[in-house]
Amino acid sequence: MQNRAEKKRIVCFGDSNTWGFDASTGGRFPEGIRWTTLLQEHLGEEYQIVEEGLPGRTAVLDDPLLEGMNGSAYLQPCLMSHSPLELVIIMLGTNDAKERFGLTSYNIAQGIAKLSLKAKQLLSGHNGLNSPVLVVVPPPIGPEYAKTPIGKSMGKDCDDKTEHLASHLTELLQESGIELLDSKGKVPMNRIDYMHLDEEGHELLAKLVFNKVKTILGDG
Repeated sequence: MQNRAEKKRIVCFGDSNTWGFDASTGGRFPEGIRWTTLLQEHLGEEYQIVEEGLPGRTAVLDDPLLEGMNGSAYLQPCLMSHSPLELVIIMLGTNDAKERFGLTSYNIAQGIAKLSLKAKQLLSGHNGLNSPVLVVVPPPIGPEYAKTPIGKSMGKDCDDKTEHLASHLTELLQESGIELLDSKGKVPMNRIDYMHLDEEGHELLAKLVFNKVKTILGDG
């Protein structure tokens, strides 16, 4: 029997922008457009990207209107079921900005930091060790979102809350050993609901994450 090497697995843990929501159709972008599948292409056959995106997911909050959205509750079984892992990538925060949760921008960053620290403490790496963790700060929600149909559900000030996530996370994750990648100013949201990636956004994010991953894993 031919020996086959185990692929190096990377879990991408996120929300609808990791799942690949297409605001123009209400459906899902296909493979080859989603940033996760583009990342797979960039990394090559040696790697396996595990897409763990759930529309509506929050970092640490239970949503009173949507069941099963608390990322913290699902993180451990998710990571351990895919172990051993080379890397865990977390990209959350957009849904946490919803007005019904009543969080400040700093509170949202606290939740993401708590989740990422939990991911780092889990023994999901090789030989029962920890996996490296990369937190990707999503692009800020555009202020125009409030005038779109999604504005009623999201509520007020979501754009302002997401605008400042990176600075808060930089402070909170200092000396944690967790890597941070800010996509603000590098990756745009779409011009439909202003809170999801379009095809260009997925392509740009994939390249941005790929370059960071290469550095983290010592390939850059």
